[in-house]
Amino acid sequence: MRNQTTRHFIRPETSEDIVAIHTLTKSAFHGKSFSDGTEPDLINALRNVGALTLSLVADDAGTILGHVAISPAIAADGSDDWYALGPIAVVPTCQRQGIGGHLIRGSMERLIAMKARGCIVLGDTKFYPRHGFVPRPDLSPPGQPAAHYMVRALNGQTPDTVVDFHPIFQMTGTK
Repeated sequence: MRNQTTRHFIRPETSEDIVAIHTLTKSAFHGKSFSDGTEPDLINALRNVGALTLSLVADDAGTILGHVAISPAIAADGSDDWYALGPIAVVPTCQRQGIGGHLIRGSMERLIAMKARGCIVLGDTKFYPRHGFVPRPDLSPPGQPAAHYMVRALNGQTPDTVVDFHPIFQMTGTK
């Protein structure tokens, strides 16, 4: 999908994008107080275990400006078709230009087409609600920062159960 106001378009990653995704994710999270620096490795770990449901890039004439990862999430009640958004990263010099929003919209459109029930995210409660996510600290998995836990229903009701991230998140030390 090409965005008419910018020159980039959102597309699935290719094998040629993997190094660029790692580099851009590392640079986007470098020095952030909320990051432990493992985000690039988390994306690779998800990919390596077949748990990278969607891996989309914002491409500007062959230059990768942003990336979003979507992985399966696990509902405590056993319901299927839940996913987690993140990590999401934009090249630092291109941040605050709408690229992250385009990546989120593109990933949510694809999840809706896949008949996903919903998506979870940990993040900025001023940013993600603009994209349909609702803070749900009451449903936050144990050990997670409840104030930053959000849910977006896609093809159904908002959950009334805890929905947690793929187990690989525990192994890489980040959410």
